[in-house]
Amino acid sequence: MAADARPNAATQRTPHEDGWDLAVVGAGPAGLTAALTAADRGLTVALIDAAPRPGGQYHRHPHPASGRAPAGRDRSAFGTQRRRLDDHQRAGRITYLPDRQVWSVQRTPTPGAQPRWALRTTATDGHPAADVPTVRARGLLLATGAYERQLPFPGWTLPGVVGAGGAQAMLKAGLVLPGRRVVVAGSGPLLLAVAATLLEAGARVPALVEAGDVRRYAREPRALLAGLTKSGEALRLGATLLRHGVTPHTRTAVTAAHGDDRVAAVTLARLDDAWRPVPGSERTVDCDALAVGHGLVPQLDLAGQLGCATRPACDGTPALVVDAAQRTSVPRVWAAGEPTGIGGADLARHEGELAARAAALDLGGRPRPAGAPTALLRRRRALRRFADTMARVHRPGPGWTHWLSDATDVCRCEEVTAGAVRTAVRKDGAADPRTVKLLTRAGMGWCQGRMCSPAVACLAAQGDGAAPLPTTRRPLAYPVTLEDLAALPPEPAAGTDAPAAGPPAPTT
Repeated sequence: MAADARPNAATQRTPHEDGWDLAVVGAGPAGLTAALTAADRGLTVALIDAAPRPGGQYHRHPHPASGRAPAGRDRSAFGTQRRRLDDHQRAGRITYLPDRQVWSVQRTPTPGAQPRWALRTTATDGHPAADVPTVRARGLLLATGAYERQLPFPGWTLPGVVGAGGAQAMLKAGLVLPGRRVVVAGSGPLLLAVAATLLEAGARVPALVEAGDVRRYAREPRALLAGLTKSGEALRLGATLLRHGVTPHTRTAVTAAHGDDRVAAVTLARLDDAWRPVPGSERTVDCDALAVGHGLVPQLDLAGQLGCATRPACDGTPALVVDAAQRTSVPRVWAAGEPTGIGGADLARHEGELAARAAALDLGGRPRPAGAPTALLRRRRALRRFADTMARVHRPGPGWTHWLSDATDVCRCEEVTAGAVRTAVRKDGAADPRTVKLLTRAGMGWCQGRMCSPAVACLAAQGDGAAPLPTTRRPLAYPVTLEDLAALPPEPAAGTDAPAAGPPAPTT
């Protein structure tokens, strides 16, 4: 199969009449590695992904007409994985289901056997209807990735203000610049990559500002050594910035954006140790675009439906609790990659392999030596140590809410201001994000709180901008139409025999 070709699910063989051994949700570095490892060990795998091609955000594919290769480092290794995926598809071990969003997961009874997971899927916007609306499997592996964390500020809803990761996605997928003079701001190692990518594509970066204090890395030299590969990558990106005359400014943030019909300038301010703007340090920088982001938030909608246990990660985001084999607190559910804590592509691949090895043992794959190679476990620990260090360095400080005026929109979908949230907390007694939502509608819009939940959670905690984010449990993990709901077959009652949705039958 060509690198940009998409498989036809209808041509794949049926491995089981009653479903698959393992369903993997997400085909990024973690999910793709997990699916291949599980198939190598004899499991039949349904690999479900919202994108049209595998690779996730890290190996995002440009439009086929561009003739360019997928983005990301390790392209040769990714090409090898693509060929392995093609081989497993032809052999019927992996059924690859792209352009699918999983909006619900339920445990369903199976007569005379272990209960199975039923994954309800719908087509990604703008694509044909899914031919396998329900995927059933004995085991479930969550590799659902993450989304950007945005901290609002006056003017953040102006056209031309985009997420840092969004700006990078525009370049990777569409080869489009968000502007010609792009300020890059926020916190986290992604900013270096975004700025370097913009510069190499021909944009100017008049300012690159990092809100965190990167000097804190020096306090943890062991973690820096553990993440030697990532440290080397940061040095390479830094060299690109220096060639273009861009010097990063730390402990600095965009506290306001200005413009009429589009952003035309931003206000930068120095921050104190708590991330409060230092009075008198403000300066204005002209630009026609702003790429801003403060790290990533694990995508836990499906895990929340299942009731998987979570923990507060070092950056204040919720992450899944997993054991040494990547098992969650729910039996026969594994997790790998960003849902277990933001850590990057290398860590995601290691976790994906470990999770798939454990799934193969638990689900009865081909006999292999018990446990995992010591080197794999050691490397995962080192990468997680480095990821935790990054999370601590770049975690938003409690004072960032000081740059929010009462008129600043916090929930963009429902146009709820910071003042309305503060009123709900101070006068109406709201003490948690859910109560704030009920009183103000913050988080009830199309994005279901993914954009505004960090700000709402912090304001609900009496302005403590370092408050941990809550784990949200929703009956629907993705917006679906009434047509999708009406098309669902009735669930069989416990103890009855009924046909279950499995892989599509072969055609001649």
